[in-house]
Amino acid sequence: MKDFVDLNNTPKTRMAGLEISRIGLGTVKLGRVKGVKYPKSFTIPNDAEAGYLLSHARDLGINLIDTAPAYGTSEERLGKLLRGTRNAWVICSKAGEEFDPASGKSLYRFTPEHIRMSVERSLERLGTDRIDILLIHSDGNDREIIEHHGALETLDALKREGKIIASGMSTKTVAGGILAAKQADCVMVTWNLAHDHDLPVIDYCHAQGKGVLIKKALDSGHAASSPAADPIRKTFEMIFAHPGVGSVIIGTINPGHLEDNVLKMRQALP
Repeated sequence: MKDFVDLNNTPKTRMAGLEISRIGLGTVKLGRVKGVKYPKSFTIPNDAEAGYLLSHARDLGINLIDTAPAYGTSEERLGKLLRGTRNAWVICSKAGEEFDPASGKSLYRFTPEHIRMSVERSLERLGTDRIDILLIHSDGNDREIIEHHGALETLDALKREGKIIASGMSTKTVAGGILAAKQADCVMVTWNLAHDHDLPVIDYCHAQGKGVLIKKALDSGHAASSPAADPIRKTFEMIFAHPGVGSVIIGTINPGHLEDNVLKMRQALP
C-alpha cells in the first residue's frame, strides 16, 4: 500500500481502490449505549456535539467513517449530519447483524435476501447512492456464513449494480478471515496489545494485495488502563509497522481523544 503523506493532515493510503485515512472514525457511540463493552458509561451526543466531532475529524484529515445497522441510530444520524459533505467521506457500513434496542441483544441474518434488504436500507438511511465499503458483520461462524449463505456473492452482485464499491467481512476467526480475503476486497480484524490472533490474516492480505481494516485496536477503551508506558502510542507503533494494514478504526465521541490518537498515530508511523 502506498501512503499519501501530508504533514498537516492524517496520512492516507489506498485500499481496494479507495483513498482512506490511516485512522477511521467509528460511530457506534452515536447511536447505541446498550450491549457495548466500553469501560466507562457514556451519553449519546446530541446533533450539535456529533456534528462538531465529524467536523473536527475532517479538520484532522480523517475521511473514513465506520458505521453499521447494528449501531442503533448511527446510520440514520449520519445521513443527516453528513448531508452536503457526502463526497468528503469514505463510508464503511455492514450487513448481517441486527440490534434489538429493547433486549439489548443482536440477531444475525446472512441470507442473500436479508443482505440485500440491509444494504438498500443503509443507502436510504445514509442518504447516499453508494456505500464505499460494505462488510458482512460476522457472528463468529465465518466459514459457515461464507460457504453456506452466499453473503459475499450477494455483495459481488451489489458491486456490479454500483450500490457498493468494495466488499469485505468483519471476521472473528483466522480461517474465516483468509477465506473472506480470497473472495472479497478487504477484511476487518481485531488487533491490539492483548490480541494478535489475526496476524496470519493480515499477512495473507498483504501478500495478496487485499485491504485490511483494524477493529478494537484500543481494546474498546481498555488499552488506556494498560500498565505499559503510553499504551496508545505502543499500539499504533505495533500495528502500523505492518505494511498490510490500511486503517485503524477508532470509536470515540471525544474530540480531544480523537486528536490525541491522530497525533500518536503520526508519531508511530514508520
